[in-house]
Amino acid sequence: MEDRFGIPEKVFDNYLLFKRKGSWQLIDNTVLEVMSASQLKVSKVGLRAFQKIGVFVKPTTRLIQVFGQAAIKARIEIDDEQLARLVAGEELPVDMDLDTGYVILVQRKDRVLGLGFLINGKVRSQIPKKELRQAMLET
Repeated sequence: MEDRFGIPEKVFDNYLLFKRKGSWQLIDNTVLEVMSASQLKVSKVGLRAFQKIGVFVKPTTRLIQVFGQAAIKARIEIDDEQLARLVAGEELPVDMDLDTGYVILVQRKDRVLGLGFLINGKVRSQIPKKELRQAMLET
């Protein structure tokens, strides 16, 4: 998160990360939360944070919506027209000096929508379609 998005590692100091198969869950590192979770046969706990997809570890939409405000890199601000293009399933051309991978899509500087995937100078939305449509309604 720090290397790709510039989100300082210390932002996650109060959380524990649990790995199960190809995904990771984030849980608040409080005694109450940890004690509660320790009593269960854990199949899922906390916020699903990451998922392994091919060679990439993809942050989830929720994780990015919660912690994305702290990002200072790999962040693209989109306007209403660009949002409409994403809703229509189009890719957005971008001019960024950044390797292929995930980028954070932000609307109006403060509204973190979720992730896009940057490849060959174009960004494809990784935001669930339902959330993209809702974002359009709220513009």
